[in-house]
Amino acid sequence: MPSFKIPFLGDDIKKGDVVKGVVKAGDAVKRDQPLFELETDKAVAEVPAEFDGTITKVLIKSGDKVEVDQVVMSYEGSATSTPVAAAVPVPVGMAADVKPAPIVAADVVKAEAVTPPIPPAESRGDILPAGPSVRRFARELGVDLSRVNGSGPRGRISIDDVKAFVKSGMQGAVRIIRDDIPVPLALPDLAKWGPVRREPMSGVRRSTANKLSRDWSSGPQVTQFDEADVTKLEVLRKKFAPHVEKSGGALTVTSILIKISAAALNVFPKFRGSLDFQTEEVVYKEYTHIGVAVDTERGLLVPVIRDVNLKNLTQLSVELTELGRKARDRKLTLEEMQGSVFTISNLGGIGGTGFTPIVNQPDAAILGVSRTQMKPVWNGKEFEPRRILPLSLSYDHRLIDGADAARFLRWICEALEEPFVLTLEG
Repeated sequence: MPSFKIPFLGDDIKKGDVVKGVVKAGDAVKRDQPLFELETDKAVAEVPAEFDGTITKVLIKSGDKVEVDQVVMSYEGSATSTPVAAAVPVPVGMAADVKPAPIVAADVVKAEAVTPPIPPAESRGDILPAGPSVRRFARELGVDLSRVNGSGPRGRISIDDVKAFVKSGMQGAVRIIRDDIPVPLALPDLAKWGPVRREPMSGVRRSTANKLSRDWSSGPQVTQFDEADVTKLEVLRKKFAPHVEKSGGALTVTSILIKISAAALNVFPKFRGSLDFQTEEVVYKEYTHIGVAVDTERGLLVPVIRDVNLKNLTQLSVELTELGRKARDRKLTLEEMQGSVFTISNLGGIGGTGFTPIVNQPDAAILGVSRTQMKPVWNGKEFEPRRILPLSLSYDHRLIDGADAARFLRWICEALEEPFVLTLEG
């Protein structure tokens, strides 16, 4: 009797947690129908069937930890995957009527040393909609399937999609290589000095640790600090907060900073850039998608609000509220956590006078927000109490100079102190 195994989930994803079962023994299923929900790293996704048939036995339940290739259920029926084609992608520049010699794995690996790797597309990281034969074909070519866009129903990836992906980025036969994750030194025997307790890292913690390790080691980062007098802004925020609440959102300092940051990115386009060392170019994003760090019970998640420059403050406040709720309820998809050009991390609700956030690569900068404080400020005649907001801007020093960072952060501070600045320059 055929069995169903946990499919290939993407590079660096070897296991996950079963969130919710969808099917049970006796259920008839069709290919691409969801079988159950699986949480991998930061995303919860549906695992689709790769067969038509009837479930005979389910070996997992909610809360179980599973690994790639683990048998999780059996069924009666037949798999409907497409057989592997023998054709090999035609490299760019090769005439269509010239048939290249077959490429074997060894040949592909040898090509790594002489040809730059294909620039990575943004990884989807969800449960990949591809049959076993497609996964096998991709592995033979060294292709990360999470970077391939599927042309089939619901984004299903075919062998032709893999070929098209390889062909689009090749000047010759090249293996697509993932970025290596820095491996920390092995821990000493900590139990020598007293009792210890071990528990497995959650998917979110594992993903966060890997991502921050890559981000920190990929380039020099510097942090610029400044303060904004938000006394007048707080009066306006409280005045208009009820209007936003009627629409289902909350007018917070974070939502205001999202809008101000979008305007600042328009004035300082370098902060929307990313360095491409393969082509020795700076890539300037023409879109304005801003990520916002959300503290959840599972760890830090960063949903992305898209096209911030095209939305008003009420719309942004509503969307921020909805994304925050989805993050805490484990409903965010990986697509909703990708594509940012700038990130905001607000720890003001917890405390602190300042911190140095790590740039969320390939972003060029991240804005850190700390707790507002009442401080005595000299107005020329006397000291008066003012609400002061500490801000910190970490940036990729390879792309952004210190003077540019100081101007960018000062612009944000002035916009907070006098919102009219937005209508003048933003």
